[in-house]
Amino acid sequence: MPNSPSSMVNQYRLEEDEEEQLDANTKDLFIDVDNPESHVTAIETFIMYRVVTKTTRSEFDSSEYEVWRRYQDFLWLRSRLEENHPTLIVHPLPEKFVMKGMVERFNDDFIETRRKALHRFLNKISAHPILSYNQHLKVFLTAQELSSHRKQGPGFLSRMGETVRAVANSVRGLRSRPEEFTLMQEYVEDFSNKICSVDKVTQRIIKEQREYVDELKQYSPTYTQWAGSEEELAESLNGVANCLVRCSKETEEQIYHLSEVLVPTLHEYVLCAETLKAVMRRRDNIQAEFEAKSEALASRKADQDALQEEMDGLADRVELANNALKGDWSRWQNSMRTDLKSAFISTAEKNMEYYEKVRAQNFKSLNR
Repeated sequence: MPNSPSSMVNQYRLEEDEEEQLDANTKDLFIDVDNPESHVTAIETFIMYRVVTKTTRSEFDSSEYEVWRRYQDFLWLRSRLEENHPTLIVHPLPEKFVMKGMVERFNDDFIETRRKALHRFLNKISAHPILSYNQHLKVFLTAQELSSHRKQGPGFLSRMGETVRAVANSVRGLRSRPEEFTLMQEYVEDFSNKICSVDKVTQRIIKEQREYVDELKQYSPTYTQWAGSEEELAESLNGVANCLVRCSKETEEQIYHLSEVLVPTLHEYVLCAETLKAVMRRRDNIQAEFEAKSEALASRKADQDALQEEMDGLADRVELANNALKGDWSRWQNSMRTDLKSAFISTAEKNMEYYEKVRAQNFKSLNR
C-alpha cells in the first residue's frame, strides 16, 4: 500500500535531521553572519555585517573571532578562492544589484535576504574539505582590517594577461574534451535550463497568488454588505465572508513561505549553474593551453628543453585541474540535492498544512 503524502514527508524529514546531526558532530568551523549595520559616508552608503567565527582548528590562534565585513569583502574572498582553486566549485554570492522595481536596495527585507545568502556562502565554504583551509578564508575571518591584504592580490597587468590567455584558449578551442567532462557539461546545461524554468514558474505562481489575495480582500466585504440586506441569508453570507478572510490569511502565509524558503534556494542554484559553467570553461582553458604547447613543441626544434619543461608543468596542471573538478563534482551534487530536497519537502509540508487548514476552517464556518 503506498505511503500517504504526510508519512513520506515525515520520512524525508527524519533522514534530513539524521544527516544534519552527523554533520554537526564532525564540524570544527562555525561561522555566523548577523547584525547588519548601515554606514553612510560622503560618497556612498553601504551595509556592514558582523562575522563571528568559532573553531577548534589548531591553525587558528584563538577559538573565537569577531570581525565586520561589507559585501565587497565577500567579493574579494570569493575571487581569491577562485584564483587559488580554478576548478573547484566555489559557492556563489548573491548578486550585487537587484532588478529595478523588485525591491529597494537598502530596505530591511533586502538586507535580511542578503545577510542569509552571505551566511550560507561562508558556511558552504567552511564545510568544504579544501576551501575551508585556504589562507585567504582565514584572513577574512580573523583580520580586523582587510585593506592591506586586499592590496596583495595579483596586479591589473597580471589579471589582464590571464584574461587574454583565457580568451585565446577559448577561441582556439579543444581538440578533444575527455568524455567524463563532456557528460558534466551536458548535465550542467540541462540542470541550468531546468532550475531556471522552475525558478521562473515559482516566481509567476507567487505573483498570481498575490493578485488572488488582493481580489479575496476586495471580495469578502461584498458578502458582509450583502448579509446586511438579506436577513434570511445573513448567516450563510457571513460564513462565506469569514471563509474568504481565512483563505486570504492562509494564502498570505503560503506566499511568505515560498518567498522565504523555496525561491531563495532555487535562485541560489540558478547562480550555481552559472558558477559550474565558469568552472568548466576554466578547466577547458587549462587543457587548451596544454594542447597549444604540445603543438608548439612538435613544430619547433629549437628551445625544446625549455618547452618540454613548460609542457611538464602544464601536464601536471591539467591533471590537478581534472582531479579537483572530479572530486568536487560529486560533493557539489550531494549538497545540491540535499538543499533542493529540503526546500521541496518544506514547501510540500506547507502546502498540505495550507489545504488542510483551509478545508477544516471553511467546513466549520459553513456548517454552523
